[in-house]
Amino acid sequence: MNSLLYALVEALRSHRWLRLLACAFIFTSLGNGLTQVVVFGLLLQWQAPAALLTLAYFFATVPGFIGSLIGERLCLRFSPIGLLVLTELLGLIALLFPMLGVHYHSIPALLAVQSAEALLSGMSWPALTLLFKRGLTEHELPAATCLENVIFASQVLLGTGLGVVLFQRIPVQPLLVIDAASFLGSILMLFMAGKAFISRVTPKTADEQPSVTLRWQHLTVRQKRSLLLLPALAAVGSPAMALLPALVQQIQPADAASLALPLLFARSLGQLCGPMLLKKDSLARYAAKNRLLLICMSVFLLAYGVIPFVSGGAVVALGMVFIAHLASNIVFAAGTFGVLSSFHAMQIASASGKAWRWQTISASLFTGIAALATISLGAIQTLYVVSASALLLVALIMARFRE
Repeated sequence: MNSLLYALVEALRSHRWLRLLACAFIFTSLGNGLTQVVVFGLLLQWQAPAALLTLAYFFATVPGFIGSLIGERLCLRFSPIGLLVLTELLGLIALLFPMLGVHYHSIPALLAVQSAEALLSGMSWPALTLLFKRGLTEHELPAATCLENVIFASQVLLGTGLGVVLFQRIPVQPLLVIDAASFLGSILMLFMAGKAFISRVTPKTADEQPSVTLRWQHLTVRQKRSLLLLPALAAVGSPAMALLPALVQQIQPADAASLALPLLFARSLGQLCGPMLLKKDSLARYAAKNRLLLICMSVFLLAYGVIPFVSGGAVVALGMVFIAHLASNIVFAAGTFGVLSSFHAMQIASASGKAWRWQTISASLFTGIAALATISLGAIQTLYVVSASALLLVALIMARFRE
């Protein structure tokens, strides 16, 4: 067998620390999925305006820029496991924001927890990629890409799925208590993973170590392309994802939450299944082929473009969101693998941090444009104009950096 899932199973069998790390992120994703459902569910229940719903996605991305800078610097001083433990502790503290939001009926508090999660995700990303690079062989790197989808899986089946079922059936506070317990479980698993971790990177002398600072003019075409893939996906995907709650308000204004929350589940399910369609040896080929990547991004936009025409057919809307993220996460898997495979272990924290920041800038820019355009054009017209323009721009950039 040559699938990504089989590659992950083999890596999990070989590395105890990887099994514990996977468990830690399953716990974390359980909480993150619940938080996501609580935030967007309450915003829809409180009938937040469409522009604010779009900005909610904006606030969930911008702080990641600062977080990646912090994470990149901390990776030079502390172990990646220690940094991951720190982000989990801070995530536990950040649950104060939704608790205050519920108590005071405060929309800014709900947006604050989105910003806190983005900041901590940006901090943890360089540490996670550095951990994979140090602990896995080159042959096992596709397993690291697949592990990202295990995280999505737990968010789907445990977090978002449980949140969709329970959100309108039980008070919000018990959901946040489950969220807090998930962070505690993650911290415990990370401590155990740190004790079991064995680095596979041979220490080098100072003269042999490549420079940690990455300068664009010194990078190869492959390295430049690997840094651009995730920002390109963010440019195309962020406007549509940010506009999803507003689109739902137009499709089903009487009870938007009952449709929006299952759509979040379908989105995460597509994110899980997309890379599972790939074979381990096909990741490098996908990362190098413009046509395949642009087809995937076009399918994403076409699927979202159909949603406004769905009339009373929630199943069709769910199917379109699933297909959209099935396609987009093939690009995500190729981009993640490209960064992991194109840079040396000494450079990987800096490279992944740079890719995360560019992704954040791209998502923030196009989400901000979408939010402004929504005020005058409406959600549906904005989806077509902004997303199509982003796809055209991405096609031009990818043609410029063709391998």
